Amino acid sequence: MNDLDLATLTGVRSGKRSYYRAFVRSDERMQQAVRAMDSISRGLVRTVEGPRGLLEQVARAAAEHLDAPWLILGLADGQLTGARPRYLVLDGRAGVLVDDDAALPPEVRRELGAVRAGHATRTPHDDSWVRVPMTLSGERIGSLVGQHGLEDEPEPSDLSVLRILANEAAVALHTSEQYQAGLALHRRAQRLYDETAAQARDLAERTRELRQVEERLHAAHQRELLDHERHRIARELHDSVTQYVLSAGMAVELARGMAADEGRTGIEERLTTAKDLSAQAVDQLRRAIYALHQPQRDVVRTLPELLQEVAEHHRPHLLVAVRVEGDAHVLPADADHEIARAVGEALFNVATHAEATRATVRLRYRSNELFVSVADDGTGDPKRLARCLRLERGPSVDGRHRGLVNIECRVNELGGSIAFRRARIGGVRVEMRIPLPLGAQRPGIIAGLVGAGPR
Repeated sequence: MNDLDLATLTGVRSGKRSYYRAFVRSDERMQQAVRAMDSISRGLVRTVEGPRGLLEQVARAAAEHLDAPWLILGLADGQLTGARPRYLVLDGRAGVLVDDDAALPPEVRRELGAVRAGHATRTPHDDSWVRVPMTLSGERIGSLVGQHGLEDEPEPSDLSVLRILANEAAVALHTSEQYQAGLALHRRAQRLYDETAAQARDLAERTRELRQVEERLHAAHQRELLDHERHRIARELHDSVTQYVLSAGMAVELARGMAADEGRTGIEERLTTAKDLSAQAVDQLRRAIYALHQPQRDVVRTLPELLQEVAEHHRPHLLVAVRVEGDAHVLPADADHEIARAVGEALFNVATHAEATRATVRLRYRSNELFVSVADDGTGDPKRLARCLRLERGPSVDGRHRGLVNIECRVNELGGSIAFRRARIGGVRVEMRIPLPLGAQRPGIIAGLVGAGPR
């Protein structure tokens, strides 16, 4: 085997006939290179520790390979500005990292300054320092500098190992910069998200307040229209209906006097009853006119409130209790008023015809039904009321009161039904059942007033 072949296999070049000493020395260098690669491979898997763990492993591997008492791994100023740490200084003899510049020997501080300044060549003051550039995408970003303790000058293979280590460090620092940039973007995104969430909450609060104001304005508009119509109805009742009822009462009184003079006792009794009914009608008309003239509250009243008002209207002549069960459902204004009028009609029948002393209005809200009942302790009979209702459904030519059919019509228009049963307190219980939710109903007076606007 000639010299060229042996040099190719061993990497040893010598003019001597014996290659043993050179081979041993080359083998030692190779073993050092393998140990350095093994060390850097262990550092590469320490990802959970971040880039600093890998940089420390690179510094220790390079220091061991050079037998260096001091080793510096650092970035040049202006390069990878977001990467951390910017430099590492390893005391190879003690095996510790020195973070305080003031604790470094002068020559080490001088080399660290050269690294930061981006100098590419070794310092002229001491040939024992070896400087290997750190490059990234062909651009120099820093240096790996070590004060070697080798017996001879580092060979090209040593420099190759150091360049591999330096480039691994460059990649780690670039990854660190990307991580720091990503972390900054994450923090900024989190801050923007928090600000957006706060603005969304503020917008939701403003929307809620605006909706409340809109509802109050809508209620105020309804109240204004209703007040206008209430005053108009009160004037018409006072100027026309009340006067007619008073005139009818005066005519009945005059007829009663004439019947008394002529000795017609039966007619006198009937006229006395008619007079009393006229007086009650006038009293109720006056109460209605007074109620119509009262100012309305800020919001449109609910069905329980309307029923309380209806009950209060009849309490001078009848002890009325109102019971409400379940959570109230929001109903259209027309539906509330139609139900309240039906209950008022039922209470009028109780007060006028049933000879009752007390009544109970029960309002029960269910998920699929609204149940309303009016029970009394009077002398009425459910079967007789059912027969009266059938008669009232026909044409009325005798002026007979049509209260029961009025109740049925109001409830039927809401999709419900009525029934008559015996009440627990002795009289009759009028039951009204209305399915929920309500379907589309024809516009009533309340909806008409609200939709018409002021004229």
